[in-house]
Amino acid sequence: MMKTIKVIAVGLVLSVIVVGCKKKEEQPVPKTPMQQAPMSAPMQPSMSPHGTAVPKVEKKILVPDSVKAKWNKVKFTIEDKASKKSSEYTVNVGSEFKVPNTNLRIVVGEFLPDFRMDENTITSASDMPNNPAVRVEVFEDGKTIFKGWLYSKFPTIHPFEHEKYGLTLKEGIKG
Repeated sequence: MMKTIKVIAVGLVLSVIVVGCKKKEEQPVPKTPMQQAPMSAPMQPSMSPHGTAVPKVEKKILVPDSVKAKWNKVKFTIEDKASKKSSEYTVNVGSEFKVPNTNLRIVVGEFLPDFRMDENTITSASDMPNNPAVRVEVFEDGKTIFKGWLYSKFPTIHPFEHEKYGLTLKEGIKG
């Protein structure tokens, strides 16, 4: 009888331990402040385990020959926010464009009709306009105010932001 009670007691203790462990596993993992940060928060430089900044690695931009052969211009929409008027301008890839009646100048870099990025490379997955993007640098009074990619299908991803003007990529143009 005593042996049976011990076996039952050991069984109950093991059951409690197993159930208790399962409940701990099912509890949600608390989010760290980094996980709770909004998507629009500026990115902080990566830190090594020793507390020193890890240098940012420049991604190589690779424009396939098939893309270079087909796509040689882009069309921008530029909005004057005060007058609520928009104008479209077609600009050659690899050129500079002075926006009329403003102090803005746009340097047009690479156009990728099917933008793709991995840890080392930015390229176009095809020559079809599945995810059109153009790299630009925008100057105001000779000072860089924006440097990055504009996406025609996703204009709110890393947008050009200015109090007076809006700038979006409308499309790439085959030449």
